[in-house]
Amino acid sequence: MPFWSRKKSPDPADAAQQLRTQALTRTAGELGVASSAAHPRVFGILMETGFPEGVATLVVFAEGSTSLYYSNGGGVIGAGDHDSVRETHGPFFAEAEARLSAFQPAKDMGLPAEGRVRFYLRTFSGTVSADADEEDLGNMRDQLSALFHAGHAVITAVREATSGEGAV
Repeated sequence: MPFWSRKKSPDPADAAQQLRTQALTRTAGELGVASSAAHPRVFGILMETGFPEGVATLVVFAEGSTSLYYSNGGGVIGAGDHDSVRETHGPFFAEAEARLSAFQPAKDMGLPAEGRVRFYLRTFSGTVSADADEEDLGNMRDQLSALFHAGHAVITAVREATSGEGAV
């Protein structure tokens, strides 16, 4: 096959953007999730961290799906298939439910700046967001610090569970 007739490979950054858009727009109904004792208000969490080379996005939904991907391409999809990853969901969702009053309706769906962390909570009544300094979160100087640390427990579990698998 001549080189000029080959299909162009999809851009990994475009793929990451499409996954992010899906995570911000899929409904609870599409996921088959309803309000429950474990998830009375929040059915999905996105935690995005701005780095010099791009943004890391952690996505966790109440039905178990878990992904970690990067704005410049690559990441892990389907990490929620691992029991060790699913075990981290309870504390992450519990913190999200407990901190819901710190969130405002999401108006800006942009990526966080370098050194910033943006949370999006997908609730049964709409998407809300909050933004904070990564250093403040990491050093327990922000009201969302416990949520940030619970999210990092999920990220650690994803990395440990998928370290031998090929990343997307």
